[in-house]
Amino acid sequence: MNPTICELLDTADQLVADNRGPASGGLHSAEGGAAVSDLPTVLTTTAASRCRGAAFALRAALESAVAAHLAAHGAPRAIRKGNMRAALLWLRGCVEAGTARRVKAAWSELSLGCHYHQYEIGPTEDQVRGWRGEVASLVAKLGC
Repeated sequence: MNPTICELLDTADQLVADNRGPASGGLHSAEGGAAVSDLPTVLTTTAASRCRGAAFALRAALESAVAAHLAAHGAPRAIRKGNMRAALLWLRGCVEAGTARRVKAAWSELSLGCHYHQYEIGPTEDQVRGWRGEVASLVAKLGC
């Protein structure tokens, strides 16, 4: 597996692992001597930010795997380095149809998870763990 892709997957793992908070013993006290129970909003915001950051890392890993696979199959540089939608279209000619659909679906879900909207709750830890498994599987299928 490509070292950059491994690092991105590891980063996503670390962000989700750091997301456990006080229940798992991750954080015992806060700044200024305040108890952790006095700061639930701060912990919630941190958890959401870490999940969103993990989604960014997973999307980057998937994009790197697609670019590497396309490079191995002689895709033009403009396709590999340009718009991801164009790369996903080109990918359909390089892999099985089911794999191409899974890559597109995972990339679309990760893209939604990366964007912040006031009226939406960010990705959950369970969603990020599911995406992590899917991205690792797709990276392996793409042979990166």
